[in-house]
Amino acid sequence: MTEFNIEALTEDIQKDSEFVDTLKLNLHNTIVGQNDLIEKLIIAILSDGHVFLEGVPGLAKTLTVKTLASLIATKFQRIQFTPDLLPADILGTLIFNPKEAEFEIKKGPIFSNIILADEINRAPAKVQSALLEAMQERQITIGEETFKLDNPFLVMATQNPIEQEGTYPLPEAQVDRFMFKVIVDYPTETEELAILKSKSTIQPSSKIKSVVTAKQILMARKTVDMIHISENIQKYIISIVMATRNPSKYNLKDLDQLIAFGASPRASIFLALASKSLAFVKHRAYVIPEDVRDIGRAILRHRILLTYEAEAEEITTEEIITQIFESIPTP
Repeated sequence: MTEFNIEALTEDIQKDSEFVDTLKLNLHNTIVGQNDLIEKLIIAILSDGHVFLEGVPGLAKTLTVKTLASLIATKFQRIQFTPDLLPADILGTLIFNPKEAEFEIKKGPIFSNIILADEINRAPAKVQSALLEAMQERQITIGEETFKLDNPFLVMATQNPIEQEGTYPLPEAQVDRFMFKVIVDYPTETEELAILKSKSTIQPSSKIKSVVTAKQILMARKTVDMIHISENIQKYIISIVMATRNPSKYNLKDLDQLIAFGASPRASIFLALASKSLAFVKHRAYVIPEDVRDIGRAILRHRILLTYEAEAEEITTEEIITQIFESIPTP
């Protein structure tokens, strides 16, 4: 890429990414803290990816995604997953109209732009599969008709880590379809004080007005595709992913007995895509190694399966990812 092209692209990025700062500012006007969650949601919607959240109730997961949908002027649906939920409750079904003596299509809540799949592990496998297939194919078939889903389309699925009774854990192959797995943690003492001051009121908060259009998001994606990622950065990404599969090749022999299965090629693709989106968010025309490291943990943590030995020694995927990042030379 020539210097002229980089300069021209930088100008385009400065113009096309103005809405990102506005979006962040308005999100932080409603949400206190949760910087990592907000950044990952913005990157996911720019990268056309989905987000898997794990965190205890009451940490503003629903409020964050609902606020994001309102700010982007898109349709939002919250689907509460329960053991008696059926695939038709999500996708839609055929309903008989006695007046016309024919079946009519009733579309389900999946026909929205931003979906919150709340406590996804509380619904049976067939319901989980229906949602995850829609995420992958971006289309739904009801009866004999096929419908394309709206664009942009973001699914944010939540899981409560403290209650496992009566749940249906997602198969690893299906979790792999999510770009990010974000661990939502408790706010700091300062943040909780700010939450208390702003939210301890009976009066409803003012209605949120949209500041971004869906068209701006789709235009931004075209610019993200143009962001430069050098071959050295691409090789760096491949080395990180390969180190999860064959640690000894990268002087990480200790990890051989701890990793049962490494990350799939989807991890490499998502690392490149999300790094470009992060560069866009930071108004840059090229990817740097810090971009890869900043988003790498959220992309890899649900793609590395540990052995029984690792679990017995209470070694976490977070520790393994840290070791990999420290061992792979930075370009």
